[in-house]
Amino acid sequence: MAAGLPTEGTNASRPRTGTVARMDAPTASPSERVGDVRDRVRAAGFEAAVVTDPQRVVLGLLGAKELDQDADLTVEAAMKPGPSTFRPYVPIKEVADFLVKHDFASAPITTSDGRLVGLLLRSDAVREAEGCPECVRSMI
Repeated sequence: MAAGLPTEGTNASRPRTGTVARMDAPTASPSERVGDVRDRVRAAGFEAAVVTDPQRVVLGLLGAKELDQDADLTVEAAMKPGPSTFRPYVPIKEVADFLVKHDFASAPITTSDGRLVGLLLRSDAVREAEGCPECVRSMI
């Protein structure tokens, strides 16, 4: 489960972060210009980019606020380093509650070695958690 591989059994039908995360989320390298990344992110319909190294290990996050900074800044200078990440097996309700409580728009989903699986948007997490009666019951 930690690697984001498919699961079996009675719990397999519950939505988890790895099944809801956007696998097509934009990424950026630390040396890129914020302006270039901003254009690419918005053209893709996103409001954030995950900063990764060449092996897709998550280094930081560029949210809407960071993307609105000076276009000539490097991503490394503008990013939020060390963002909160979650493993693909974490129940969606748990992460939805976390994102709402901390007013985060998104969170990277990573394998146990820090490699990007996808970007979980708060709107997607909340929608999935609300549409999953067994998720709500499991939290009671």
